[in-house]
Amino acid sequence: MDIKQIQDLIRFVSKSGVNEVSIEQNEFKITIKTNQAPTIVNATLPVPQPGVPAAAPAVPVAAAHTSAPAEAPAAADVSKYVTIKSPMIGTFYRSSSPDKPSFANVGDEIKPGGVLCIIEAMKLFNEIESEVSGRIVKILVENASPVEYDQPLFLVEPM
Repeated sequence: MDIKQIQDLIRFVSKSGVNEVSIEQNEFKITIKTNQAPTIVNATLPVPQPGVPAAAPAVPVAAAHTSAPAEAPAAADVSKYVTIKSPMIGTFYRSSSPDKPSFANVGDEIKPGGVLCIIEAMKLFNEIESEVSGRIVKILVENASPVEYDQPLFLVEPM
């Protein structure tokens, strides 16, 4: 994480009304605290465990946003898919504007460099590009909903 991303994160946290945010990556950890009145938020994020495939922690996050019975059959199939995760905190949009078609839909074939969605963070619209080739199997986030850093967005069947 570079200094620009840290500054953007600090601005986002101060505007969002959250008291504290902690992010851990490999050998990097940052905690940002504000002096605002406490806001109670119950959230559970998966913690990557050594030796566990990257797609395995994606199921609990998706299950928190959808009904559990709908996710139960898909849980067995998740291991063969690549999970595309959010590179930042912001608001997820499937298209550039409400009257435009979605960048990516279930069943679409994607290639590296192809735009999958937009994440708005601090009034900046960031195009999220694919880093893999494959076919989109499932979109895990509703349009115009908030997303967290490293939250699964798409399940892709590799080609």
